[in-house]
Amino acid sequence: MRTKKTKIKKAEKKAKPKRIRKVKTTTRLGTRGVSAPREGLAGRPRPPAKRAPAKKPKKILPKLKIEKPEPKPERYWEALGRRKTAVARVRLLTKGEKEILVNAKPYQQYFSDVESSQIASAALRKMKSLERFRIISKIKGGGVKAQAEALRHGIARALVKFNPDFRRKLRKSGYLTRDSRMRERKKFGLKRARRAPQWKKR
Repeated sequence: MRTKKTKIKKAEKKAKPKRIRKVKTTTRLGTRGVSAPREGLAGRPRPPAKRAPAKKPKKILPKLKIEKPEPKPERYWEALGRRKTAVARVRLLTKGEKEILVNAKPYQQYFSDVESSQIASAALRKMKSLERFRIISKIKGGGVKAQAEALRHGIARALVKFNPDFRRKLRKSGYLTRDSRMRERKKFGLKRARRAPQWKKR
């Protein structure tokens, strides 16, 4: 026979709410304890707390260097002068110190004798513009006189490019003509191009 006390205890037990069991759920953010109800209880499991997204570090841009514009190159007139095997590349400039440079030397220093230095500057003296231009030239090949004449030829051509009105005077003086005369090559059996060895009878 059941007593009244046992009946009351059973009634109290039924009246008490059922315990909620914690179930571990694996999420993207890690394993967390989430309370999940037993079967038969109303309600849904508590969703995992969302983490705030990590702040991206600010990109530090490099400081831009403001480059100064390069100065414009000087304008020049270029020409090529030739005589025998000598070749002179001449540049005619209007700016800078007024001088004639031959292989980075003043022409009077490069051509030691007076005659060669006068030949080199003849075209400029003809046009009365010796102190009007800066001339830079590179010469190779040939002898001293051939180089001086090649320089004169190159300067005359450059002057015509600078001002076409100079052509008539320079042509009349013969400074624009390419002197094509060259030394004839030596032949075998001879001393020079045509000089034969001296014949001795006795």
